[in-house]
Amino acid sequence: MLKYAFFLLLGVFLLWLSFRNINLQALWKDIRSANYVWMAVGLVFAVTSHIFRALRWNLLINSLGYKTRLWTTFYAVMIGYMANTAVPRMGEFMRCGVLSRKEKISFNALFGSVISERLFDLLVLIVLLFMVVVFQWSLLGNFVTEMTAPFVQAISKNFLNLSLFGFSLLAVAYLMYWLRKRYKDHLDELPGYQKFHELFSGMLDGIKTIKRMQQKWLFMFYTLMIWVFYVLMIWVPFYMLPETSHLGLQAAITMLAIGSLGIVAPVPGGIGAYHFIGKAVLVELYQIADIGAGSFVAITHAGQTLLNVVVGGLSYFIMFFIDHKKPLNATNRDSQPENS
Repeated sequence: MLKYAFFLLLGVFLLWLSFRNINLQALWKDIRSANYVWMAVGLVFAVTSHIFRALRWNLLINSLGYKTRLWTTFYAVMIGYMANTAVPRMGEFMRCGVLSRKEKISFNALFGSVISERLFDLLVLIVLLFMVVVFQWSLLGNFVTEMTAPFVQAISKNFLNLSLFGFSLLAVAYLMYWLRKRYKDHLDELPGYQKFHELFSGMLDGIKTIKRMQQKWLFMFYTLMIWVFYVLMIWVPFYMLPETSHLGLQAAITMLAIGSLGIVAPVPGGIGAYHFIGKAVLVELYQIADIGAGSFVAITHAGQTLLNVVVGGLSYFIMFFIDHKKPLNATNRDSQPENS
């Protein structure tokens, strides 16, 4: 609870930093004058990206030997996004929990598949950030240098401590591995060890899904579509404000790559972090006026949050109060999944 309160306060602080020098009356006037048709189209693209995410997750789940329905998986994804608006990273647990309950699929395997999916998305984001910086160094060079300077300085000042910490982690990991190998028979007798081992094995099995999945090219296609529609859901809303209507596809990709850092920050729903980073990108890189930049990040964040809450809430209602279809998997599937 204390950790949640800290990150919530951090988000509120970043939100204050983002708008502290902006005339709020002028900002509100600018927000009211926006053409929300473009924002609505952007939200349609957002939903489309989530459908492709559900399709991609189905590939991972099916490779584990479980059967799933597209819309059930989509509902679980949206419930997860709704949970993330309240508690950071809770969505991953929530979407696995509701899908496990609905379709009788091992929670451990589902959570492992989500870890695998998130790691792959992190790799895509890193590649995207690298390409954005490299191909726009003349535009981004000073911005990147200013943003990373405090981080680089902190590392250089604490290099010895960080090195010792890293070495300690490796030493502890090796010690745990050696103890497990040396005393495996004794560990099996410890209370709770077998349960922990089953949990870890199930998660590890889920993480390996991408490696053993047969439809890898389809997985890559769904991933491409997810990120294409991510770009579109940022590009199209540019047209709702006169200040941002001239920005093109390249600006949308840059906004997605750098702005995503605000979304993945451990604050509820990316509040404050997204506003701070997104506004900095628009003002510093594209010379958008403070009011126009503030309006854009406020509207897009509010729109995405509203979409996640409304569609996520409807998804939960449909999933557990309207959709009465029987689970596709037997009730004992947690221990012995079938091949589909």
